[in-house]
Amino acid sequence: MTCGAVYAVVEATWAVTGTTVPFTLHTAHSPLAQLILAGLAVAAGVACRATVRPLGRPARTTVRGALFLTTPVFATGSTALPAYFVTLAAGSGLESATGLAHVLLSTALTAVLVLVALSYRRRLAGVCPRCGRKHAGGHDAPLVHPGATTASRRTRRLAYLLMCGMLPWAGAKTIWTLGGDALGITAAKWKESNSGGSEVAQGLAGAGVDFTVLAAGLGFFLLTGLMYPWGQVFPRWTLFLSGRRVPRLLPLIPAWLTALGLSVYGVFLVIYAPLAALGVIPPPRLDTDLGATLSGTLWLAAFGGTAFGGLGFALLVAARSYSARSRPVCATATTPEPSLGVAPAAVRGDEVRCRAARARQGPEGTA
Repeated sequence: MTCGAVYAVVEATWAVTGTTVPFTLHTAHSPLAQLILAGLAVAAGVACRATVRPLGRPARTTVRGALFLTTPVFATGSTALPAYFVTLAAGSGLESATGLAHVLLSTALTAVLVLVALSYRRRLAGVCPRCGRKHAGGHDAPLVHPGATTASRRTRRLAYLLMCGMLPWAGAKTIWTLGGDALGITAAKWKESNSGGSEVAQGLAGAGVDFTVLAAGLGFFLLTGLMYPWGQVFPRWTLFLSGRRVPRLLPLIPAWLTALGLSVYGVFLVIYAPLAALGVIPPPRLDTDLGATLSGTLWLAAFGGTAFGGLGFALLVAARSYSARSRPVCATATTPEPSLGVAPAAVRGDEVRCRAARARQGPEGTA
């Protein structure tokens, strides 16, 4: 409720004062759109507050509908978070403070809505809203954390297969930084167009490393951590943290947030490139300073779509597996967890292995 109220007040203030809040690179939110977003935030906050009260069937339907309709709206507003992160990490400065604030508010509200919806769904199913298991007693019992496990082979294969979508895009960027030509763009033009970047980005480019490729490498690091035991228990190279349990949300929050924006953006580019090539939709604006051709630009857009979408969906697969394998349960939970939807076979295998690990671990895993 509080998060929705803060979002609504900020958006309404921007609308009344005429503050520019970027929507895309060349457009901004209109005051009307900001007021609509503020109204949706209020509705979402009211729905969140209603989930903790006993409701009749019509009211429950209304609450579920409000959560279902508003969550994608605010999730869309958070998709630009990875772009802001890369820009700030490269030292290129902040393009828009209001744009970043809007993205952060949308991200926070999305996270709250997802957690509330999950808790409400469990409550309606008659299970513990905290751990998702059916058990006697209250919901304040100690939590039992499972031991560190590796994701199932099917999960790992699918994640690595999706990551292969990065190869064409990373290959083109690497060719340019190493002095070669690709997709109708010369290395000289590429370096000239990036000459105004930060010293960090220019230094990496001088060493043959594109900063965006390096950022993708960090995404791959996060991906592997989600699939292997060192993502649940700090490994030896973390020094004083070695052997301690990794806080569950530490890898999950950046994984979910990054995956959401990348997957949506990747799907958009993959769909846009062929439609623009066929003339169904207007082609992109060509960068004449870069010397880009229409075909080269569309190929680069397609490569970017497979790269961003591949990394995004790979993170979604790995995060889903990590969430199932690392989920703690209340110490009083004694009956099997009921199914709240059909999960992919790879994830179901991870959950079964996780339950077996909990059974072997016993009371000593209590947090």
